[in-house]
Amino acid sequence: MLTAVVGINWGDEGKGRMVDLLSAQYDIVARYQGGNNAGHTVVNERGKFILNLLPSGILRPETVNVMGTGMVIDLEHLTHEIASLREKGIEITPAHLKISDKATICMPYHKLLDGLEEDRLADRKFGSTRRGIAPVYADKYMKKTLRMADLLHPETLREKLEQLLEWKNLTVVNGYKHEPILVEDMLAWLETYGLPLADFICDTGIYLNREIDAGKNMMFEAQLGALRDIDFGIYPYTSSSSTIAAYAPIGAGIPGRKLDRVIGIMKAYSSCVGEGPFVCEFFGAQAEALRAAGGEYGAATGRPRRVGGFDVVASRYGVQMQGATDIAVTKLDILSGLEKIPVCTHYELDGKQIDFFPTGDALNRAKPVYEYLPGFSGDITGCRKFSQLPQAAQDYVRYLEQAVNCPISYISVGADREEYIEM
Repeated sequence: MLTAVVGINWGDEGKGRMVDLLSAQYDIVARYQGGNNAGHTVVNERGKFILNLLPSGILRPETVNVMGTGMVIDLEHLTHEIASLREKGIEITPAHLKISDKATICMPYHKLLDGLEEDRLADRKFGSTRRGIAPVYADKYMKKTLRMADLLHPETLREKLEQLLEWKNLTVVNGYKHEPILVEDMLAWLETYGLPLADFICDTGIYLNREIDAGKNMMFEAQLGALRDIDFGIYPYTSSSSTIAAYAPIGAGIPGRKLDRVIGIMKAYSSCVGEGPFVCEFFGAQAEALRAAGGEYGAATGRPRRVGGFDVVASRYGVQMQGATDIAVTKLDILSGLEKIPVCTHYELDGKQIDFFPTGDALNRAKPVYEYLPGFSGDITGCRKFSQLPQAAQDYVRYLEQAVNCPISYISVGADREEYIEM
């Protein structure tokens, strides 16, 4: 069984929580794109963990975790993330974690360039996390990066760095008027944070194909959501990689494989961190109340997330882009206590109601059309069967299922690992 767990919306849907839960059924969990620009929060019996680079299956000792070919890896951040988990008693060994030799290294100068460009843009900024993601993906497609395999050949690192920095400093010095990046500094960084990871690096394609042929079950873990995809998202306010499920086998290192199942994750309401169009956004006291109730602050950055009612238009589009076979709804418990639940059922565009997700300037002009469903009250975190939910909560879940045209298989009713309902 090859399963992808992906975001339906703008990211921050609760994928880490669901991957941690579902990973008990899988032998291998693989991240297939992105870097440390987003975080997955997992709460289990050992405590609360925020993962930026490592797959969420890393917390299960019996699960093998793969950082795939499509990822961009900040070696310094990864080193600290591994150390932090080890301090909490999580064992991480080359048998437990495998890093693709084809994954791209996110260098310190990528973070520098990210910050310099956001500063240059000022009020026109993209809302970057300033962690170097866009610059490193840009360099990847210009074929001017280092890959993890280069760490296995330290004798050639200096020569490769000299060539890269001769080119990169044309932009750093002549463009941004910043002091040049020095080869010695970058070489020291690679030796400090890269070379100790050598035992984790392998051809993940060979490993994964062998394990799948042996009958192992594998889960692909995405970062962010469909609306942040570089091609199909709210461009240019997207990530710089492909977040959709169709890319999962490619980004993991096994492009010849096909998915059996795609579990799409969506919240019972909407949240969005960063810049860009967010049609269903709440403001003022209404936004503050929902943000506080849901703890809506970015796991990677701590930034307050923008929030709103459930967006049927955006979610239906996300389900289609992901090719979701079923859905997991998270944070239903956060809506408890509302007299009525706001749902954005349509957009208004230039005076007309539409039910499709527009792009470009049309999306910027779209306005939400809200309807209100009956609310529910009471603590639902102890519910383990759908029938135990208040009737209004059951009705709301069934409404979402019909609205996005995809069956709902899981409902998260709390933050802890066991606080969920399987339909």
